[in-house]
Amino acid sequence: MGLQLGLDQVTLNLNLVILSLMWIFFFFFVAHGSNIINGKAAPENAMQYMVSVQNNNGHVCGGFLVTEDFVVTAAHCDIDHVIKTVFLTTLNDPSPSGTPHISYQNVWLGNDIMLLKLSRKAQLGCHVQIIQLPCAEINLKENEICQVAGWGKTRTGGENVDQLREVDVSVINPQVCREQWPGLPANVICAGGYGTNKGFCQGDSGDPLVYNGLVVGVASFNKNYNCTYPDVPNIYTDISKYLPTDSHNCRSTKTYKNKKFLRPGTTNVPATSGISTGSCNCWSRSS
Repeated sequence: MGLQLGLDQVTLNLNLVILSLMWIFFFFFVAHGSNIINGKAAPENAMQYMVSVQNNNGHVCGGFLVTEDFVVTAAHCDIDHVIKTVFLTTLNDPSPSGTPHISYQNVWLGNDIMLLKLSRKAQLGCHVQIIQLPCAEINLKENEICQVAGWGKTRTGGENVDQLREVDVSVINPQVCREQWPGLPANVICAGGYGTNKGFCQGDSGDPLVYNGLVVGVASFNKNYNCTYPDVPNIYTDISKYLPTDSHNCRSTKTYKNKKFLRPGTTNVPATSGISTGSCNCWSRSS
């Protein structure tokens, strides 16, 4: 399957894990984590690769589908083995396995990346798609515009939301980032938060940082769970540092120039009513 991430397979003590790919219409979803600050509601037909990783209480982290049977998220999302269920369309997966990076110890030391392997492959189609990985290491330039998306609170202490939200964030100079984050781990991307009022908040861990349609980062941490954005950058794990160059699911950033970030699909996870979109039946929550 061409995706190794340089990781040794480790089976986690998971009872269930929910992979909620936006269009699941029979489960009322309440997000408990994934938060996009000062963003906007994503278009209804967008980002079918987005995943909600959940426990018994609901959403705990984001994630994204990179092959038919692998999801990438942040390694710290499985702290104390709280992940419970993977749900993909009609696939209720009781036996997924997790693969955190072999060197991961805690979020502050880096390597905050994990694979979740589905016991059965997802059925790709108009509602479910994978997102492309880098073919080689990527060094984004300062002020390059990326996107991050997720579910949840839109401000510190605010209410959870049930519609996917997205926001544009600018890449921050690594030197500036290290000045603001003494002891910053290696293999990270700094984007958003610093000098802006846009970015992610606690619980948004595992969401993809996307550049020209290519996933380049995994949301990792910010400062003290503060969603008002003090003068420090948001930190993402640089996924390109963990992928072999022979990955089959990859594209170069050059290939993705001028490509749209959004693709056909749906964005509302909780859903009670169907909306006809040609040959596909997309779902959204009724008002």
